[in-house]
Amino acid sequence: MDLAVVILTYNESLHLARCLESLRQIANAIYVVDAFSTDDTVSIAESYGARVFQRKWINYADQFQWALDHAGITASWVMRMDADEYLEPGLQQEIATRLDTIAGDITGIYIRRKVLFKGKWIRYGGFYPHTLLRIWRNRVGSIEQRWMDEHIVLSEGNTIRFNEHIVDDNLNSIHWWVNKHNNYAIREMVDLLNIRYGFWQTDDRLLRAQGSQAKRKRFLKEKVYAALSPGARASMYFLFRYVLRYGFLDGYKGFLFHFMQGYWYRLLVDVNVQEFQQKLKGSETREDVVALLKQDYNIHI
Repeated sequence: MDLAVVILTYNESLHLARCLESLRQIANAIYVVDAFSTDDTVSIAESYGARVFQRKWINYADQFQWALDHAGITASWVMRMDADEYLEPGLQQEIATRLDTIAGDITGIYIRRKVLFKGKWIRYGGFYPHTLLRIWRNRVGSIEQRWMDEHIVLSEGNTIRFNEHIVDDNLNSIHWWVNKHNNYAIREMVDLLNIRYGFWQTDDRLLRAQGSQAKRKRFLKEKVYAALSPGARASMYFLFRYVLRYGFLDGYKGFLFHFMQGYWYRLLVDVNVQEFQQKLKGSETREDVVALLKQDYNIHI
């Protein structure tokens, strides 16, 4: 297969072999960009024949675009994977049989993703089907330069959707999950602050691209959700997911996921935004915002 896969890593020894094993039959090149892991992530990647680069982490978008620009990818098609994801056998077969037969005007392929939480497939609450642009023709796709919720966008061409699935199944502890979302909350805070203060030019290519599930969600998030009261929107979003989108049908583990990811996390983002604005003490110039992000959050704009 004339397909290259790009994976970003940091201490992913728990997941990486599973991911790479699922790619073994369909990728002729794997590029791992590692943020100086302290476990055996690099040796696992090398044992599967991956080309490994190590680079200081700034954010996901910066790291991934560096890979597209500098890793020396020569394959006709490029695929984005996270280390805690893997391909189901059906998707392996679909890529193997369909990729070489796709019409020349098709430059991107959407793939459905299953999200598992503590082994439970999250099927409701709007989490399935979760369709993402994951395969694209080399040099046609690039990643949005955002601090959170970054997507691949295409410069030209049309898209299709495959039928089979990627699985997102993180095996780490809930303690790890909470710390991860603490960091996500800071990154998302930056994007929300930018909507208000405009301290750098927003990458809005997704909103200008052809219709997709990601585009619709981005529009609702930035134009509707962000306009609601910070004191109410987390509760409204959780009730929308858990009641109106039938999240309660996911059972006990589903309740944990929807509550933690759909309420606690959203509330945490809002609390961080409010705390940041209090630190500004009414001084809301671009220079003050950027200086505070650097001083208190180690975020360099």
